[in-house]
Amino acid sequence: MHEYSIVQALLEQCETHAKAHDAEKITRIEVKIGVLSGVEPHLLQIAFNTFKEKTICEEAEFVMEIQPVVIHCYNCDARFTLEEHEYSCPRCGGSAVKIVEGEEMLLMRLEMT
Repeated sequence: MHEYSIVQALLEQCETHAKAHDAEKITRIEVKIGVLSGVEPHLLQIAFNTFKEKTICEEAEFVMEIQPVVIHCYNCDARFTLEEHEYSCPRCGGSAVKIVEGEEMLLMRLEMT
């Protein structure tokens, strides 16, 4: 379960940001998780709840935004959010597409005191 190592890295990142801003605790953590990132949100939540104890994030609310797949079509220069995992352009039917969102996991926001 790689969610545990992801949470450990996230907590380290939070600690670094908190120290840089002289914060005593983090009250809210917001992350964006792409549906193609390979991260299971429910397992990430479990891992966060397990590892946050006795850290600066112990009382933090953990908020996950699930990012759908967004593609860019090279044929018609359009950009679309895909509802299904069919990697062709909904406008022109072309298959010359690039995934521009949906594979990432990003720390979006921290609230600290």
